[in-house]
Amino acid sequence: MAVLAASGLSKSYAARTLFDQVSFELAPKDKVGLVGVNGCGKTTLFRILSGAEAPDAGNVYQSKEVRLGVLQQSVESGPQSLYAYVLDAFSHLLQAEAEFAQVTAALENAAGEDAALLVRLQAALQDRLGREDALTMRSRTRSMLLGLGFTEPELAQPLATLSGGQRNKAQLARLLLSQANLLLLDEPTNHLDMDGIRYLEDFLRGYAGTFMVISHDRYFLDRVTTRTMELKHGRLLQSNGSYTRHLELTADRNEILRRHYENQKKEIRRLEGVIEQQRRWNQAHNYVTIASKQKQIDRLKAALTPPEADTASIRFHFTAQEPGGNDVLLCDDLAKSYGQPVFSHVSLHIRRGERVFLLGPNGCGKTTLLRLIMGREKADQGQIRHGARVKAAYYEQIMDNMPPERTVMEEIQAAYPRMDGAQVRSALAAFLFTGDAVFKQIGPLSGGEKARIQLLKLMLSGANLLLLDEPTNHLDIDSRDALESALEAYEGTLLVVTHDRYLVNRLADRVLYLTPNGIQSYIGGYDDYLSAREAESQAEAARQAQQCPPNHKPNAYREQKERQSAINRASGEVRRLEDRIAQAEEQLAQLNSQLASPEVATDYVRSGQLAQQAQEAQAQLDALYTAWEAAQEAFEALTRAE
Repeated sequence: MAVLAASGLSKSYAARTLFDQVSFELAPKDKVGLVGVNGCGKTTLFRILSGAEAPDAGNVYQSKEVRLGVLQQSVESGPQSLYAYVLDAFSHLLQAEAEFAQVTAALENAAGEDAALLVRLQAALQDRLGREDALTMRSRTRSMLLGLGFTEPELAQPLATLSGGQRNKAQLARLLLSQANLLLLDEPTNHLDMDGIRYLEDFLRGYAGTFMVISHDRYFLDRVTTRTMELKHGRLLQSNGSYTRHLELTADRNEILRRHYENQKKEIRRLEGVIEQQRRWNQAHNYVTIASKQKQIDRLKAALTPPEADTASIRFHFTAQEPGGNDVLLCDDLAKSYGQPVFSHVSLHIRRGERVFLLGPNGCGKTTLLRLIMGREKADQGQIRHGARVKAAYYEQIMDNMPPERTVMEEIQAAYPRMDGAQVRSALAAFLFTGDAVFKQIGPLSGGEKARIQLLKLMLSGANLLLLDEPTNHLDIDSRDALESALEAYEGTLLVVTHDRYLVNRLADRVLYLTPNGIQSYIGGYDDYLSAREAESQAEAARQAQQCPPNHKPNAYREQKERQSAINRASGEVRRLEDRIAQAEEQLAQLNSQLASPEVATDYVRSGQLAQQAQEAQAQLDALYTAWEAAQEAFEALTRAE
């Protein structure tokens, strides 16, 4: 039986139809992802499902057993502490706990029938508190808050003193701990760092109820959803499976529709040819055939459905006007504080063509480091050096640096005064600002529209070093994919701060993890980074196990199983790195072989290019050797602990 059903939902604003005749059902334990381009009506559909807004047509049905929980866009603010606000998710248990205390106190002075009644009431309350696991509600609250990225000191802070993003996280924590068995989550990963997103993923994967989630985070959707719905051109497309599976099925469906459409057109042309032939023969019986064939054509044309047009997407194209030197950026022993230390001993070296991603928890100083590199702020100590002929451009996460009274067109003209009106309009059209949209003022624009303006300015810069702070924020999935493809083709150097793990996996050569005491470097994408961090954790656990006295090991069998599992993972990491080292050695050998050939020796341009590629290949191989040594050390430490 469905826990929620939508039948024939339609919604329009003025002359614009958001969606029409949308119908679906949610079954118990469904885990559904709702996707679509910005402005297609996803949030409006959630508002209709929750009863906050009425549809123009159609109905929503809820099962009587449904306890609906909705992640709101606006967040409460009050004098209570963060911890108290989230603990209030258990208000029914807190009330039962208070009643139990009152009954227990009253029993001290009760006698006879009153005492007997209070004993029965006390037993009933104790049974309820036990059944609903009231003893753990405070530890669950604390665990949820820490898991989503709050610190211990923040738990005692008044809710009103927290930022909007932190209050959003607090609301999410309270909702997840509530008694709701149907969750509508609109962009729940906003304001979470990567560890917080992983915690949320683990929670949702184990969630016993039903949820429907709006998200542009493809990695997140693939990890937590088992059904996908997409609002596109006013219709709802549905697939069983993750978002990636939905893309595959949609492509298959579109290909079938395209072939069917082409076959229908081919058949119409054939019948029209038959009619033309019959007319040339000009016999009486031919007119009967003509009428019959024309009816066939009319039926085919009435049923003719053209393939769905692709949604308009941004046309990114990043170009480095000149290559710049081999050493693009060097930072040596940087430190920064704002009263309290943010980070210290930060050193990094980025070479030409590298795609480096800077990760770390919220508040660790990633944006601060980019601002130091761009000269927007000064480091307390250390040196920053840009390489020869390096031209850097910076995409800021904060969008309030554009004058709100300017129009879209004026903002681009102010940044690039040499461009004439036609050139500016052409560039804006590639970023979906067409017609009168170029004359909109910046102030009222959405976050996504402001992001497109900033990205266009970045694209027009011709810089050979791009510093990007959360570039996929505010972008829908189609725009993210277009941006990633353009960055993949970009021949310059990238230093990117992001929570978008899909982007890291697709583009990263190297991951830097920022800590209060420096930077840790990992070769590869996000999954490689996770594997390396896991190997480090296993090595540390093995070292601690060696130091642990035998009498502190109460569950030997379980610990042995866990240790064997850790050994297997560490061994797998060693083998994976050995495979990558073999590939890197082969690539370097091929480059050296080409360099040694007589044809290349006389071609100074080609030999210079190959020498640069060989240098970069050697650097990557050295980094792989270092990663292999760390993984091998972790493996050996685990086996020694055996």
